[in-house]
Amino acid sequence: MNTTSTQHFGKKLRGVNLGSWLVIEKWMVPSLFEGLQATDETSYCVELGDKAEQTLTRHWQTFITRDDFAWIAARGLNAVRIPVGHWLFGPDYPYHPAYGDIRYPFVQGGLVILDNAFAWAEALGLAIVLDLHAAPGCQNGFDNGGIKDVCEWHTQAAYIDHSLSVLERLAERYHHSPALHGIEVLNEPRWDIPTDLLKQYTTDAYQRIRKYCPAEAVAVVFHDGFRSYSEYSGFMDEPAFSNVIFDIHRYQCFVREDIDLDVQGHIEKSVVEWNNEADAINRDRGVRTIVGEWSLGIDLRVVSLWANGPFNHALEGLDDFQTDVAYRAHASAQLITFEKYLGWFFWSYKTETTPAWCFREGVTRGWLPDKFA
Repeated sequence: MNTTSTQHFGKKLRGVNLGSWLVIEKWMVPSLFEGLQATDETSYCVELGDKAEQTLTRHWQTFITRDDFAWIAARGLNAVRIPVGHWLFGPDYPYHPAYGDIRYPFVQGGLVILDNAFAWAEALGLAIVLDLHAAPGCQNGFDNGGIKDVCEWHTQAAYIDHSLSVLERLAERYHHSPALHGIEVLNEPRWDIPTDLLKQYTTDAYQRIRKYCPAEAVAVVFHDGFRSYSEYSGFMDEPAFSNVIFDIHRYQCFVREDIDLDVQGHIEKSVVEWNNEADAINRDRGVRTIVGEWSLGIDLRVVSLWANGPFNHALEGLDDFQTDVAYRAHASAQLITFEKYLGWFFWSYKTETTPAWCFREGVTRGWLPDKFA
């Protein structure tokens, strides 16, 4: 076992997501979708057919590079969370009707890119959390799950079995790397998928990953599935399970009560409501929770190309100075609360569209610190 890996257990994580790299999202990289009807990676690959290989390969090679990993490390961050799709290992995934007449629509070659990411992370001292972001049949109906408006992952054993196979292959391929910090078994399963099904899947995933990744070296991560942490009280606790990390995602732009907040309301939610929640979660689970996604976004129009209004943008009417102050305050309020947890990952490192969701731009504009260590 690599001695560097053993130092990962319980390590404080401060990192960024490398979103829309190996799993694309239209709102983050609209240039890829220009002139297309596609709304997600599945419809993108189906619509373009053979032409998708050239465009996606170029995107993988240019959207995130070694220079980006170096920039992240230079800021004092110590980790990246990398979303991957279930098609990563090649055309052996189960069929879904969204594929139409194309049995295996997804472009291959992302595995080489992920290998490069591990080499860069190893050289720069960054930890990697691999995240199964898009599962067969889609686990949430979001575009980030691979198929928008479809949530069928939990309805077929073949979809669940393939997901487990992908997790095991990830563990087998990367368990020797000192950069591998954790494997997240499924990103954002929808709130109406039965909790008992998710618990069984997570338990099975733990066993698959542990075939190759011992607990002292690699964490197994699972998301709350948009339900209370209390539904997981006592789940996968010591001593039967070890090095299990609970993942929550915290945003302030997706429900009406958040959309209607002013800037002060957003800050108050971060330092009062979320602070109290952090204390409660840490009491329940120990300090074994990460905020796997958060941002400075408070305007739903930016992140959802399909959202219906009305919108109450908290920054409307503010001048440039006031806007900068508001974003800095919003960032600091969240960070001071999220620092109570084992770690956090900003969503996302880079977008083509909005600086509030772009970590690098946020640092450049002074909204986020330029040093995190």
